[in-house]
Amino acid sequence: MRRKVRHISREREEKLKDEDLFEVVEEVFDAATMGIVYKLYQRKVLKELKGVVSAGKEARVYWGKGWDGRDLAVKVYLVATSDFKKSIRKYIEGDPRFESIPESNFRQLIYAWAKKEFRNLKRMRGAGVRVPEPIAFMGNVLVMSFIGEEGYRAPLLYEAEGDLAPIYEDLQKQLKLMVCAAELVHADLSEYNVMVWQEEPWIIDVSQAVELSHPRALEFLRRDLENLSLFFSKRIGLELPQELRGELEECVKRG
Repeated sequence: MRRKVRHISREREEKLKDEDLFEVVEEVFDAATMGIVYKLYQRKVLKELKGVVSAGKEARVYWGKGWDGRDLAVKVYLVATSDFKKSIRKYIEGDPRFESIPESNFRQLIYAWAKKEFRNLKRMRGAGVRVPEPIAFMGNVLVMSFIGEEGYRAPLLYEAEGDLAPIYEDLQKQLKLMVCAAELVHADLSEYNVMVWQEEPWIIDVSQAVELSHPRALEFLRRDLENLSLFFSKRIGLELPQELRGELEECVKRG
C-alpha cells in the first residue's frame, strides 16, 4: 500500500502513480528526493523503484529496474539524521572535496557524499576491483548494478556458507587492486561490507573510502585488515598474511 508523502504536490504524486515508477513510497522520500527519482526516470536511468533491499542509519537500498529490464540497486541517503553527520566527520576532514561545504548545509554535504561514492566506485572498477557498477547519481540518490537476482541481494560475507578459502584468497587480490592500483582505502571494510556472489567477493559501501594521502589512511587500512583477519581466523583459522599487510602499508606510505 502506498503511503502519502508529505510536502509533495498532488499533481506530482498523481503523475508518479500514473507512470508506475514507485511500487513502494516511504516517508524517507521527501519532496526533493521524490523529484530526484522522477528526474532519473525522465532521463531513462530508472524505470521502476521496488521494495527495500537493506536499511541502515545512513541510507536505504532499493531494488530497481532499468528501462532495459536490468536489475538496479538504488541507494537513497537519508537527509534527516544527525547521527549520519557525526559518523562521516572523520572521513571528510582532510578531504578537499568537502572543504567548501559548510557543516550547516547538511543536504549539500549528503549530496557530496553520494557523489563521492559514485566516484570511488568508478575509480575502483577502473582499477579492476570487483565492486558494483556505478550507473548514475543525482543529489542523495545513487544508482548501481544489483548484486543478486530478482530483488534478493547476494549474501554478505558473514552470511556466506560453504568453503570460504577461495574467497579468502580472492579478497586479498581485491585489496591489492583497491589500495595499490585504485589508490583508495575502504576505511570501513569488514564481513558486513563484502558480498559473495557466484563464488566471488564483491566490495560494497565505499562512500567513506579515502585517498592514500588522507591523514588517517594508514590507520583506516590497519583497521580494515584487522577486521578481515579476525573474521577469517574465526571462520577458517587463517589471518591475512603479514606479507600482504606490509605490501599494502607500503602502498599507502608511498601515496
